[in-house]
Formats: sequence, C-alpha cells, structure tokens
Amino acid sequence: MELSIDQPCSCPSCGNCILSMQASRKKRKVLGLMMMINFLIYILVEVTRSYGQGKSNIIERHLPTNNFWKKFQLSEAFWNREQQHLDHVHNPLIVSALTTTNSTLQEVPQLSDWLNYTSRTDPCKADIGMTLQIKDYNSLPQRFKDFLLYMRCRSYRMLADAPAACSEPPFLLLAIKSMAPHFDRRQAIRQSWGRTGILDNRRVVTIFLLGNTDASDHFPDLSAMVKHEAQLHGDILQWDYRDTFFNLTLKEVLFLEWMGKHCSSAQYIFKGDDDVFVNTRHILKYLDKLSGTAARDLFIGDVITNAGPHRDKKLKYYIPESVFTGPYPPYAGGGGYLYSGNVGLRLRNVSRHISLYPIDDVYTGMCLKKLGLVPEKHKGFRTFNIEEKYRDSACAYQSLMLVHPRSPQEMIQIWEWISNPGLNC
Repeated sequence: MELSIDQPCSCPSCGNCILSMQASRKKRKVLGLMMMINFLIYILVEVTRSYGQGKSNIIERHLPTNNFWKKFQLSEAFWNREQQHLDHVHNPLIVSALTTTNSTLQEVPQLSDWLNYTSRTDPCKADIGMTLQIKDYNSLPQRFKDFLLYMRCRSYRMLADAPAACSEPPFLLLAIKSMAPHFDRRQAIRQSWGRTGILDNRRVVTIFLLGNTDASDHFPDLSAMVKHEAQLHGDILQWDYRDTFFNLTLKEVLFLEWMGKHCSSAQYIFKGDDDVFVNTRHILKYLDKLSGTAARDLFIGDVITNAGPHRDKKLKYYIPESVFTGPYPPYAGGGGYLYSGNVGLRLRNVSRHISLYPIDDVYTGMCLKKLGLVPEKHKGFRTFNIEEKYRDSACAYQSLMLVHPRSPQEMIQIWEWISNPGLNC
C-alpha cells in the first residue's frame, strides 16, 4: 500500500496530539537552558574560588596609621609620678619611645629632669625633698608626712626571725599581722585556729609579723617581752621600723621577701589580722579540692571593686589628690585573704616594681593587677561580721573561712565549738 503525504489523519483527537508535542518541545528547550545556566554558574564559582586561593597566598602588610605610644604626660599626683618613674626604670623602652616618637623633651615640662632622676644615696634616711615634690605637703596629716619621708626604704634590720619555721614545707602558712602589745591575741591564735602542727593530715605553720614600737607613739618598752616570746615560740618575725597603719604595706613586702627566702615551698598562704577568727579546717577542705590553674592562681577573699580613694580628711583611709589619682583595682579588703604559694612568689617579684602605697590591701590589688590576676570574691570571708543572732551559734561558723572581728576569748570559744566531734549541724 502506498502512503500519501497529504493523506489526512484518522485519529479523532489529532489536535490534542499536536499541542502535546509542542509542549514537550518547550520543556526540552527550558531544561537545556537551565543546564547551560547551571554550567555557567559552576564555571564562575570555580574561577572565583581559584582566584581567592591564589590571593590568600599573598602576604599583606598593614602599616599602622598612628603611633603605638600615646603622648606622654607626667602625673601631677606624687604616687602616680613615682610609679611612672619605676615603670621607666624597669622598661626604659617605654619612655624612650614616648620621647622620640610623640614629643620632644621641651614639649613635656620637667621630663628631662624626671628621666635623669636618681634616688637618694640612702633611701632609708628621711627624704626632705618630699616637701618640694608634693605641693600641699605642709598641710597633710602627720601620718602622711611620716609615710612619705621614708616610703622608698625597704631594708630594715630584723629584731626577731624564725628561719626554722618552714624547715618542713607547710601545706598552709598562716602569716598574721600583729603589733608588739598584742600578746593576748597571739596566744589565743596559738591555742585555737593558728596552732602549728598537723591538722587533718596537713602541715600548718603560723608566724606573726611585727614592726617596732616607737617612743614618739608613747608605747611602753616591750622589747624584752617580745624577745622572750620569740625565743619561746619561734614564730615571731619582727623588723625595726615604726609599726603604724600606713606601714602595713611595708610589713607586707618585708614578709613577701622573707617568704621567698625562707618559706618558698609553702603551698598556700593565708595573710590576715590578729583580731579575726579563721576556720582553718574549712580552709584545708577547700584547698584539698583545688587543682591545676585554680590552685596555681588562687587568690580569694572579700573582694572590693569599683572603689577609689577617700577625700575626706576625717576618714581613716583618706588619700589626698596630691598623692594619688585614679580608681583602685579590685582588691581583697578586711581581715585576711588566701592565696597560693605560687602567687606569693609572683607578688614578691612584682612588688619590687610597685611604689609603696599607704593602704596595704589596695597595694596588694595593685600588684595583682600588674600580674594580670583578678582576686576572686568568696562568700566565706565575712570581714564585716555576721548577723548578731548567729554569733553564738557553733553551726554558723562551720561553713565560713573568716569572721572579723573576734576577741581572743571568742577565738578560743568558737574553735572549741567547731572542733567538737559531736557537733551536728
């Protein structure tokens, strides 16, 4: 049979077939177009990535637009200026950079004299030059004048030493700030929370830190009694300097030097006053749980933050603007704080580069800041006492580390309470 091209289709739905074929052709065209677009996108991504990888191998150098050291200016406050000088002495590159990159000597008043500053031949003699370095020196309270005249002296003769106190390395060294007349406080501590020996399988050693009484302060001569006490107990460190509130910082740095020489193996150190109660057992339990960085960098207490100098002359902690300006770093205040032996050695080293400040707790905070350490607040340090209704409760002291203040009689009583094996809280 011969087919004719012009022969009509016999399918009853011929029109639908034609439409279906046309739609199929359109789908194939769209699919092809999408495949081509995807291929182009792939090529573009690969080219961009290859370009980026090649560019990443190129070392780019970014040059600073400003000087690293900002324009140097001497502080008008005496202590700040002293510290600026110490910073220069221990890092002369700082001021060298400041004076060569940002300013000339003529642009900074008295900078040339300051850079060439040399301390007195004997820093332990009264520095009369202080009267010229502090503009309102003559109007300062006498305690400030006394402190400033000798603030550069750190070398004092020892009247009593205890070199054998750490013949066996202590786990916990209790370093207690005391004064010559406080015989009863020291004895109460020896009989209670500060008893030297083995406690809960840990070696605890107690030493007392004293200065000397001065006739100008109208103290009776107690030197013979203190000498006898030192010989009897072997736990007295006494230096021949005037024992005053502002010299507590001196007591701090002298102890750190002694510790570094005679007791550097102490694992932990509690530094506190002689009018506090310390729960030594609770401290030992706390320390036994520490390890690693927490143990190495330990420094805890009742930490004070966002504080600054008091400007009211009537206050005990008054600091004039001519002596110090600026905020205080975080510091542990009150009756005591606890830190590791490792931190103690670091404090000893950095304290040599920090000018003495008349408030010892703040000074320690300054040293910690220089070390890049932040003291940690611990709720177990109650430096402002506890609620009166709990003061006669033995159980109130079980979970605390320190309570301030407490009398010698209270120390002994509280220690007996918490040492009772039958105590059930």
